[in-house]
Amino acid sequence: MIRTLVAGLGTMGRSHALAYHRNPAFDLVGLMNRSTPKLDPELDGYSIEPDFKAALSRLKPDLVNVSTYSDSHADYACMAMEAGAHVFVEKPLATTVQDARRVVDCAKANGKKVVIGYILRHHPSWMRLISEARALGGPFVFRLNLNQQSSGPTWEVHKTLMQTTSPIVDCGVHYVDVMCQITDAKPVEVRGMGVRLSQEIAPDMYNYGHFQVLFDDGSVGWYEAGWGPMMSDTAFFVKDVVSPNGAVSIRMPDSAKSDDHDTHTKTSTIRVHKVGQPDQDLSMADEPGHQDLCEREQAYMARAIQEDIDLTRHMEDAVQSLAICLAADESVRSGQPVRL
Repeated sequence: MIRTLVAGLGTMGRSHALAYHRNPAFDLVGLMNRSTPKLDPELDGYSIEPDFKAALSRLKPDLVNVSTYSDSHADYACMAMEAGAHVFVEKPLATTVQDARRVVDCAKANGKKVVIGYILRHHPSWMRLISEARALGGPFVFRLNLNQQSSGPTWEVHKTLMQTTSPIVDCGVHYVDVMCQITDAKPVEVRGMGVRLSQEIAPDMYNYGHFQVLFDDGSVGWYEAGWGPMMSDTAFFVKDVVSPNGAVSIRMPDSAKSDDHDTHTKTSTIRVHKVGQPDQDLSMADEPGHQDLCEREQAYMARAIQEDIDLTRHMEDAVQSLAICLAADESVRSGQPVRL
């Protein structure tokens, strides 16, 4: 069994902890969080350590799950690997490209596995969308967004995240990763814009942003993300991929709500449009929910360790998608395009 420590018990950390608890490949030996959050009843028997270094030293895990806030991802991941553990780290991998590279270099130097929490890579509906889009052939136009009309506890989480990370970086890495998987081309330029729509965040932060990324095969991508109680629920989940031969789109029901975590991964229906042919709607009614996806992610983590899966491309992809989103953030702040 893989002795596992989970650091960070927010939404993702709690879901991952539950995944380890349910999977016989893992032995969940500890939880770490600075406060004591409410846990799923299945996790009631586990104690919560307040200090990461102390937990790492005392428990000596084989695997550390880093689901803390983004600014501690790189340090915690490297500390874990230097202590002899493999790492699962939530996205984004780090808050700078330099730190992301540090994690990758540390994994190579210590012979450890690092899986980054790109949950859509384990989602059958998103895998289908990617394969259908690739079959159409490029160049592509990507129109993707994820706006959240967050309020109450969710808005508090978002405000905490925005102390270090803007929405286009935090969420954008998922969807830029999808763009890169479809086009498989080199990103060359990013252009970003953002607006601070709340007095509750720092003057140099923005809670709404969008950017365009240009690829060397002629493809272009657009991504938009906004957080806060002022955001509109209209067209909050646009997922379109257009090519010269047609388009692939995710269509959500009118009842979908932007502040529902399951909505961010569920697809409802994939519409495949091919020029000169009737549209085809692929029902995704039986797709996995958020917890199921976390359990699939951790099953892959176990396989990566047990089967010695080469994760080099996986890590490089994570660095690339982060670099694109950080370039977008730089463009927002400078008002200038950023060459990659």
